[in-house]
Order: sequence, then C-alpha cells, then structure tokens
Amino acid sequence: MTRPPAPGGWNLIASLVYVGALSGCMLGPNYKGPPAVTHPAAFQRATATMDSAEPAARWWISLGDRELDRLIDSALASSPTVESATARLRQARAQLLGQRATGLPNSGVSGAYVRTRNLTSLLGSGNAGSGASSGALNLYAIGFDATWEIDVFGGNARAVQAAAATVGASQANLAAVRVSLSAEVGQAYVQLRDAQQRLVLTQRNIDVERRLLHLYALRRAGGTASELDVARLTNQLDTTRATLPPLRAEVAEQLDRIAVLTGGVPGSLDAELAAPASAPPPPSRVTIGDPGALLQRRPDIVVAERTLAARTASVGQSIAASFPKVSLLGEVGFASLTPQALLDSSNFSYALAPILQWTPLDFGRNRARIGAARAAREQAQADYRSTVLSALEDAEDSLARYAEQRNSVIDLARAQASAEQVYTLTEIRLHGGTADTTDVLDADTRRIQAELAYQQGLAELTRDYISLQKSLGLGWVDASNE
Repeated sequence: MTRPPAPGGWNLIASLVYVGALSGCMLGPNYKGPPAVTHPAAFQRATATMDSAEPAARWWISLGDRELDRLIDSALASSPTVESATARLRQARAQLLGQRATGLPNSGVSGAYVRTRNLTSLLGSGNAGSGASSGALNLYAIGFDATWEIDVFGGNARAVQAAAATVGASQANLAAVRVSLSAEVGQAYVQLRDAQQRLVLTQRNIDVERRLLHLYALRRAGGTASELDVARLTNQLDTTRATLPPLRAEVAEQLDRIAVLTGGVPGSLDAELAAPASAPPPPSRVTIGDPGALLQRRPDIVVAERTLAARTASVGQSIAASFPKVSLLGEVGFASLTPQALLDSSNFSYALAPILQWTPLDFGRNRARIGAARAAREQAQADYRSTVLSALEDAEDSLARYAEQRNSVIDLARAQASAEQVYTLTEIRLHGGTADTTDVLDADTRRIQAELAYQQGLAELTRDYISLQKSLGLGWVDASNE
C-alpha cells in the first residue's frame, strides 16, 4: 500500500502544474508565411500554342510514347537517387518524432540487490536486527523515477516547429529529385532516338553519295567528268563517313545513361532499345498554368520556404535558451532487508523536487547564438526571394526557347517539303530524258539532309518541351505518405 504525498507535496505539485500551463508561451517571432514576391499575372513568353490551364504532373504521357512512359515509371520506382531522398525524408520524420518526445517526461524503473557486511554502521544499530552487525546483510530495493523539463518559454515547441519544417523541406526535396529524374530520363531517351535516326539517315546519305561517286568515276573514265569532280565527291563521302563513329558513341552513351537512371547497370537496356525509332514529338498545345501556381508547385521554392520556416523557429529556440530551465524530478520506491517485506508501506519512500537551471552570466555566448539565428533567418528569406526570381526566369526562358524552336521546326518542315518536291521533279525529268542519274542522286542527298535537319530540329523541340516541364516544376507526385 502506497503512502500519499504530504500536504506540502501537493502544493509543490500544484505549483509545477501551474508553471507547466505557462509553457504555451513561446518566445521569438511567429512564422507568418514567406515574403511576398512580385510576379506577373501570366507568363510573358507564352504564345498562342500555350494554354493557361493547369498542367498535368505526369507530362510524359502527352508525348504518346509507351516506351518512354515505362522508362520514367521505372526510374521513379527504382532509381537510387529517389531511394536516397526517400530515406532522408524518413530520417527527418524520425527526428521530428524524437523532438516531440523530448517534451514528454523521461521515466525509468530500477531494481537493486546489495549484499554487504557491517551494514550496522550504515543503517544504524536499530535497523540491523539481532546479530546483523557480525554477519552479511542483504538489501532489496525497487523504484520508479521520472524527470520532466517543463517547456516554460517554448524552446522545445520551437524545436518541434523547426523539425516539422525540415520534414516539409525533405518532402519537397524528394519531389525535386523526381522532377529532375523524369526530365533526365526524357532528355536521354529523346537524345537516343535522335542519334539513332541521324545514324540511319547518315547511312542512307552515305549510300547515295557512294553511288554518286561511282557514277562520276565512270564519267571521268569516259572523259565527261573531271578529276576535280571526283575529288570533291570523295571528300564529301569521307566527311559524311566521319560522322558515323560519334553518332554510334552517342547511341551507346545514351543507352548507358538511361540504364543507370532507371536503376540498372550500363548495357542492360541495349537489347530493348537497340531498334531505331523516332523521337516523340511534343503535343500541339502546351498547358503551362500561371506564375502563382508555379510558386506553390515548384519543389525548390517549397524547399526554400520550408527552410525559412525552420530558421524562423530556430530564432525562438535560441531566445528561449537564454531563460531559466525548470525541471521536475520525481522518484518513488521501496527498500527492505528481506524480500518478503519489500512492499510493506513502512518501506515506501518518495522524493519530489523542482530543479531550476539558469546561466545568467555566459559572457554573451547565447546572445551570439541568437544573433546567428536571426542572421540565418534573414539569409533564408533572401534565398527564398532569389529562388522565386530564378524560377520565374527559368520558366520564362524555357517558354521563349520552346516558342522559337517551334518556329524553327516549322521552317525546317517547309525546307524538307521543298527538298522532297525537288527530288520528285528531278525524277520526273529523269524519266522524261531531261535529267540524268547524277541529278537525281544529288537531289536525293539534299532531300536526306533536309530530313536530317528536320529530325534534329524536332528532337530539339521535344527536349525544349521537357525542359519547360521541368522549369514548371512538373514530374512528381505527393510524397507525404512515403
């Protein structure tokens, strides 16, 4: 049977409970959101082919390439960079749980058995029992103790706020990794398909140039062509052949790049992606949203905003460290010379004590920490503004590049169509006897070169489209449940 605390103990407990009620008071500035940054109501570089509707996060679906869809999904599921960012998020959440637990009591249970001689001198002759002074004695004890630091000035509450903001920053960092990864896979895939197409078209061009050289060699032998004509065509053929090795190397490089981005070893996707295919064209219309939505969606802006929130909470944490710390120490237990009497009420003891800790004279150390915390908050605020402005610049630049490349592709498509028309008309003249085979082969070479330029321009447009999606902060899903 336990003994209730004495009346004085109840008064002490009531006083400490009252002090604990004051812990709702937190020192330092309260975070009221990020600073306002002036931005236009709409993107200035948007064109008629760009829609202000809210864009979809999984932008690659709009390219209509199932192989690309599979590769990006595989990368988001298996990439080591995503796994690393996910682990950092779990670490931040665990630290938040630990910081919240810091504000709760810390308790422990103890038990002891002591065997000693001459215990009479320690306990007194009245407690030793008959004959105890000359023999060994046993001491049995069990107890429960608890300590609780009362968060009077909100230092721990501010630390919890900072840890929660760090969790938010880690979530946004995971989103940023996904945005970057999906864009990298998309860029590598388009570069692979572009290189493969250029390799095919270049090989076609070499075949035509070889045939043309052969005809001119026959003409030279017949006296209808000069040595200069043959030398010029030989140089042209050698120059075209020299472009093949770099193209093959680029194909191998992009195959390895895609394999690593999707969590595989270099060469693991060679068989799957070896067959040449065209780079997927971008959609006819692009949804881009508005700058206000960009500020809420782009992960690097969210990271900067959550960092500012954490730095703001750290200021209050540093200020609270300048004030006294109040802790409550409590201990209850039983001690006896025999195990049978251990739980007797006469052997019950308790201790309850408030502890006040304060270092009023620290020679400016904590004042320096407060100054450093305030400066860190000011830096985070400036970093936030800089991140927002850089994001707006990135989006506007991407919009401009995409719009101008789209115009370039339109011109390249016209050039390809006119080269095709020249080739067709030259064939007609050949059948009519007003042109010879060399004219057709020359027109065919120009047609292939025009097609090559168009394919390169179209692939560049798709890469610009991917860069635009990245600048808009697209390519991720909510990571709050991971």
